[in-house]
Amino acid sequence: MWVAPNITQETFWGGVIRDWNAIPGNPKIEFTAIPVAGSSEEAIMNALASGTEPDISTNIFIGFATQLAELGQLTNLSTLEGYDALVDTRKMKPFTQAWEINGENYVIPIYVSPIVYWWRGDLLEKRGIGRVPVTYEEVYALSEKNVAAGGRYSMQVTAGKNWWDRWFDFVPLYYAASGNKPYLNNDRAVFNNPAGLEVLTFIQKMFLNKWSSYDFTSADDPLVTGDVIGAVRGPWDITRYREQYPAILATIRIGPMLTAAGHAAPATMADSKGLVLFNSSDKKEEAWKFIQWVYSNPKYDVKWLEATNMPPAREDLLTNPLFSAYLENNPQAKEIISYVNRATPPAATTRTIDVQRSMTQMIERTIFENRSPAQALQTSADEINHALGK
Repeated sequence: MWVAPNITQETFWGGVIRDWNAIPGNPKIEFTAIPVAGSSEEAIMNALASGTEPDISTNIFIGFATQLAELGQLTNLSTLEGYDALVDTRKMKPFTQAWEINGENYVIPIYVSPIVYWWRGDLLEKRGIGRVPVTYEEVYALSEKNVAAGGRYSMQVTAGKNWWDRWFDFVPLYYAASGNKPYLNNDRAVFNNPAGLEVLTFIQKMFLNKWSSYDFTSADDPLVTGDVIGAVRGPWDITRYREQYPAILATIRIGPMLTAAGHAAPATMADSKGLVLFNSSDKKEEAWKFIQWVYSNPKYDVKWLEATNMPPAREDLLTNPLFSAYLENNPQAKEIISYVNRATPPAATTRTIDVQRSMTQMIERTIFENRSPAQALQTSADEINHALGK
């Protein structure tokens, strides 16, 4: 078994596998971190090419799962005995449905981290703002107040310059604006529409007015330094803030994806990874028994949440008493978890990198070339459709 190359997740899986191996009669399981040189995806593809892949791997995002499924490398889990019972037991049906690839289920979603905004409550109060902004206009008003008071930037609007950063800006904002509509449909770009225009117009306005910067880096977190009042952060940041910036964490207030109208419960994107069983496994029956054992036992979802702060792919997190103690002690995490049931994974496409590189260029055209959002949307949609063979 391969697991994410992350000390927290390695420790979690080490404990799970020790428990499994201690049960008399269970076949022994060994695990190691994915041997990453470049990326997990590259390491797995290299292993498949050389015949050294594991039976099971975690850390699979939906685009890579789609690619592996298209190559015939993954087991359709819904064909295995006990699959439906496992889905019901773990209360994960909405998430397995969201992870369907061409109508099939190749992945057990491990966690679902909704993309939300973190706001510095202390800085909002200094600007006379009593609640977190929920509309573009409220952010514009905050930005003007901030500048008038001697501030500079109000928000970190874009997460970075890499293709994967679009999971934390354009994509969740688009889900919110569109009412959870897909941005790809039947291998065609469909975000060149009023919702896409709203989102890109907001992003452009924030940069043209110099209310945000494209040069923020993770090395110098602008939310911590106070260079911004709001930014997307993930539940995985809770531990970092608690250990390094506890006073800042105490000020953080969680807010939804922004929309033009301020929808009461806007959709967002789910940063979500899952577990797969490779078709090449000669121990498929034993591996499937292990998977069922892990995810039919909620104590491991409790331990996962306590270790990572990333919400397990369960729809009962706010109602199951097993999670109550954690939620009582982690107010920000509880707020984030309240968005789980309206968080959707990114598009199931084999061309994720091409799609999101084009989205990155789309944003940059509006920031640096002063292209109109309508022009930039059309150019990006055309590029993506060409890449997808449309």
